Amino acid sequence: MAEKTLLPETIQQALGLGAYGALGELVAAFIAAFLVGNIFLAYTGIAGPWAKRKITAAFTDRIAVNRIGPFGLLIIVADAVRLLAKELIIPENADRPAYDLAPIIMAGSAMLGFAVIPIGSIAGVNLQLADPDAGLAYVFAVASIATLGITMGGYASANKYSLLGGLRAIAQNIAYEIPLVITAASVVLFTGTLQMSGIVEAQTATFISLGPIQINSWFAFVNPFAFVLFMVANLAEVGRNPFDIPEAPTEIVAGYQTEYSSVYFVLMYLGEFLHIFLGGAIAATLFLGGPTAPIPQLAVIPGFIWFTAKIWGVFLLTQWFRSAIPRVRIDQMIEIGWKGMLVLSFANLLLTAILVGVIA
Repeated sequence: MAEKTLLPETIQQALGLGAYGALGELVAAFIAAFLVGNIFLAYTGIAGPWAKRKITAAFTDRIAVNRIGPFGLLIIVADAVRLLAKELIIPENADRPAYDLAPIIMAGSAMLGFAVIPIGSIAGVNLQLADPDAGLAYVFAVASIATLGITMGGYASANKYSLLGGLRAIAQNIAYEIPLVITAASVVLFTGTLQMSGIVEAQTATFISLGPIQINSWFAFVNPFAFVLFMVANLAEVGRNPFDIPEAPTEIVAGYQTEYSSVYFVLMYLGEFLHIFLGGAIAATLFLGGPTAPIPQLAVIPGFIWFTAKIWGVFLLTQWFRSAIPRVRIDQMIEIGWKGMLVLSFANLLLTAILVGVIA
């Protein structure tokens, strides 16, 4: 395992801020949050304008962006300039406070979630802002705030299609967040803790020994059924195909995003992809060993690299589904959530409890 020293404490020591007491702790926390936040903002900046197009084009046998810069990478800059240069148009009858706050809430809720995620280590320092005892409960709580932002944006836009998108978001969130949390609870039964570092550490035990090679007990290996359930529910939580119901462009224009432009649209788009990476980070922490290697012999590779590979793997999976699976209808989405995912998640929790009780 990486050093338990958290990033704010490390920065405080490195900059000699300990002598400044509470002020030094506050400055160190701000610097640490800036570093971690920009890591995921960079991932989002790469994923949204460039990687999404490249991956989708590869799956659908098309040519993606390849003219602006090497491999089309400068499309990231071009899109940023294009979107931010657009006029910010506010609907005449919009509810301004809710309309203005919605994009901030969507992006901000995802950024808050990364505070407790153990994203690996560099030079022996664990890149984790905080490690509270109830870290898993915290990350689900703040991530769910995004639904409030979507609902506010849909209502405040004074557009019936936007309102429908917001209402669909509420229905989808309720239908799939319960199975998501229940499936995560099955992992807690194995670990006995809600602390994110404790969940990661529990997955460093040996699962299978193949001669000199020892495979770590990632919960994706221990309970693959729970892993599949979690990934499906996560797709619905982040609004990706086949569950992109709140913004269904072929039915309700762009749903809750219809009346947003310029920097507000950028914030909403940013929030969407930040939540995709947050969902991948939670999945990697709960089921893929977080920043740990699959076998101890590969632990020479920094944990940060392992963690990055895992969350990008989850992103690749979401893009695969986006390209391969058509959108379900709203009634089908509700039926899958309440009649399928909820029943299966409770069954998984019960079987896990029995298994843990027998082993214990």
